[in-house]
Amino acid sequence: MPQSPDVHPNAPTGGAGPGFSKGVKPLGLNPTLDVADFTRGPVGRDPLAPVVATSNQAASSTGAASAPAAAATGGAPAAAAAADAKPATDPDIEALNLSDTAKKAAYELKKAKPSVVFTSGRRDKDEQASAMAENVVQDRDWIKNTYAKSTARDACQKWVDDNKEKKTKDEIATGLKGVLGGLTDAQLRSLSKHLSGDAFDVQPVDADSDDIKKAIRGLTGITKFLEKEGNLVRWHAEF
Repeated sequence: MPQSPDVHPNAPTGGAGPGFSKGVKPLGLNPTLDVADFTRGPVGRDPLAPVVATSNQAASSTGAASAPAAAATGGAPAAAAAADAKPATDPDIEALNLSDTAKKAAYELKKAKPSVVFTSGRRDKDEQASAMAENVVQDRDWIKNTYAKSTARDACQKWVDDNKEKKTKDEIATGLKGVLGGLTDAQLRSLSKHLSGDAFDVQPVDADSDDIKKAIRGLTGITKFLEKEGNLVRWHAEF
C-alpha cells in the first residue's frame, strides 16, 4: 500500500491509522510533525468535500434566512420617506403670501372648514390703496371707521376728505397710493396687518356662518377678528 514520503515509516497507528505522523510519537503529541496521508484515503475518498459542502450549506442557509428579513425591512426607507414627505399645499393659500403664523392659521382654517374662500392676504402699497378705495367708494368715512388711529390712518382719511371730487375707485386708489408712498414702513405697519402679511380676509357666507366664525376665532395665534370693517361686512383675521 503506498505511503506518503512525508510520513515517518515507524509512525504508530494512533487514532487515525498507520502513517499519520512524521515522527515516531503517537498522533497528537507532535503537532508540528503530524500529517494526514490522504493518499491512502483513511477517512474517505475526498476528506475535504464534506467540510466544503457543510460550509456552503451554512452560507446558503444564512442567505436564505436573511432574505425574508431584508424583504421585511426593505420597505422601511420608503415608509420613512413617505412619513417625512411634506404635506400637500393649497395654491390659494400659498398665493396669499402670508407670514408663517398667518399661513399656518389659514391651513388650520381650511382643514376645519374646507368651504372657506380667502379673498385677501399680504398686500403691497398699490394693493392696499386699491382695497381701501373699493370701500371708500361705498363709504367716505370707511378709513377712519375701520383703522385704529395712527399717522397713516389720519393721512389717508384727510386725502379722502380733501378730495371730494374724486369718486371712482381708480381715482381714489391713485390718491391713496400717493399718500402711502410718503409713509415710513413703521407707519404703514400701524395702518394694516395686510401690509406685513399678518392678516387675511375670508368671504362672508350665510351657510354655516356661526361655525366658520367660531373656527376663525379659535385659530392659533389670532389677535383680532372683525366681522365688519366700518359699516361693511368683511371677515378679517389678524395675527
